[in-house]
Amino acid sequence: MSTPPPLRGTPLGAAMLVVLGLIFQDVGASIAVLLFPEVGPAGMVSLRLVFSAAILLAIARPNLRAISKRAWLMALTFGISLGGMNLLFYEALSRVDLGATVTIEVLGPLILSVIVARRASAWLWAVLAFAGVALLSLGSIGALDPVGVAFALAAAASWAGYILASRKTGQVFAGLDGLAIAMAIGAIISLPFGITQAGSTLLEPSILLRGLAVAICSSAIPYALELIALRRISAAAFSVLMALAPAIATGAGFFVLGQSITLVQGIGILLVIVASVGAVRAASRIPGAPGAGPNALLPEETPL
Repeated sequence: MSTPPPLRGTPLGAAMLVVLGLIFQDVGASIAVLLFPEVGPAGMVSLRLVFSAAILLAIARPNLRAISKRAWLMALTFGISLGGMNLLFYEALSRVDLGATVTIEVLGPLILSVIVARRASAWLWAVLAFAGVALLSLGSIGALDPVGVAFALAAAASWAGYILASRKTGQVFAGLDGLAIAMAIGAIISLPFGITQAGSTLLEPSILLRGLAVAICSSAIPYALELIALRRISAAAFSVLMALAPAIATGAGFFVLGQSITLVQGIGILLVIVASVGAVRAASRIPGAPGAGPNALLPEETPL
């Protein structure tokens, strides 16, 4: 089967698609925040993963009987990391502003990119990133919730694990099969937490409709846009663009949720973005490195 030719289009147009995907992700995250009072973060995760899994399974239609034991094990590992990453992220998001949560979480793939670069100088990007997070905390109008920060840091570590699991799963599954199965596993893992937290509220029509909206905005649309963009720009350029996630999340928090930001916070977020770009560019020079491809800073798939 021949490889389809690259789509026509300018790199600028592809970059706009990536940015548009990030905007949709943050709109989805904003809708999720608005649902927290009714279903809680765990309930929101359950809704998002269940609908996302249903969409992906309908598109991919994987042949479950043809999957080997090794492939099932990889999908299980991927699904556990995906479910855990989302639960931790939404727990953080229920306590810390959207921009700050995403900024802290970016530390996970950033540190992974630094490790992959295998250069002592690359650790300067990590230092710059942590300085940015420190400014983000010091510049907050109110002190950042320590429990929320702990959840965000745990989500950052989970995101790094997700990247590695995603890469290995992609080596044993074709197309979207691995992601679809892992998403279903993540949904199954999250359901007990969601049911415990939200109960029968999860089945209310208005809640289901908004949960579907979160899944479409945070998963379906961004993933489709990213697939189109990756046929027009390099994986390294894509990863650099994904480093803009903290800035776009901060904008969404301000305009959609009314979450304020100080000048010091803005400088801190800018430092993390610069560090992310530097770390990704350093890792992209290593052939075959996990930090060199589209998964380097792929925020679902990011948890947003």
